[in-house]
Amino acid sequence: MALECAGPSSANTIMSRAWKAASTVALCLAMCSGFALGQGQGGSNDSAPSTVDRGKFGRSTIIDNNWLPMKPGTRWTYEGTSVEDDGKLVPHKIIVAVTDLTKTIAGIRTVVSYDLDYSDRELVEAELAFYAQDDEGNVWQFGEYPEEYEDGKFVKAPTWIHGLQGGRAGIMMPAQPRLGTPSFAQGWGPSVGWKDRAVVYQVGQRVLVPSGLYENVLVVKESATGEQDAEQLKYYAPGLGNVRTGWTGTGAKVMETLELVKVEQLSAAVQADIDTKAMQLERSAYRHSKNAYAKTPAMVPAKRR
Repeated sequence: MALECAGPSSANTIMSRAWKAASTVALCLAMCSGFALGQGQGGSNDSAPSTVDRGKFGRSTIIDNNWLPMKPGTRWTYEGTSVEDDGKLVPHKIIVAVTDLTKTIAGIRTVVSYDLDYSDRELVEAELAFYAQDDEGNVWQFGEYPEEYEDGKFVKAPTWIHGLQGGRAGIMMPAQPRLGTPSFAQGWGPSVGWKDRAVVYQVGQRVLVPSGLYENVLVVKESATGEQDAEQLKYYAPGLGNVRTGWTGTGAKVMETLELVKVEQLSAAVQADIDTKAMQLERSAYRHSKNAYAKTPAMVPAKRR
């Protein structure tokens, strides 16, 4: 089944056009974001996101944020290394695919991503994650169902969903990220200890990864409660999304490096197969997450809404 792969030159062409449009942005994020931010650059990891305004998600499944576009049928493949609990450095691979499925959470229709995480060439996690874009262009995450495995067997599923068990959606990417703006909560899942925050760390960077050379890259620094001096750095190319993951600090849990190897626009047949696997994972979610996922409506094909 044929895949259309966007190589370095085509990806750079897309980014060049997107960057020209983005360079005209001059409004301050703090004035127009429409969501509550922590105080200061770092903020507090104990600050929950503000309440979601359902009235500001008129076209929630159209995610065309310049830094985190999520077009159905797009798949990103990342490869690198990570550190296991015993300190061993192992190969790490993550595959992120945007499905053609939507899921309604607390009255807001979200886009579903289907992600696979391989450590030392073994599948250790399969995940469903839910995103929506508000009318101002901010991309929110509304929860995730990560199913973890060991030796091919189910271990646990630390799920958090907006509106359930204290879960609250958070911002994954502001519409207009700028240096000097306050940190922002990426979500709030107290039942599983998910309280990540992020702050714009660098802009205008140049990054070379296997998929190409990218200019005007945005760097976002992410931190989590309980992981002192351990922060992830996410590199975003305009018009394309995340192209690299790095780290800063000494905490071993985030000492991973991932680089974009390939970005594809999937054929209809491959897309249908991924959607089927995502729905299979949802059936498992209803069995394993009785207090959270089981209380949500089923995903539906976007074209049949």
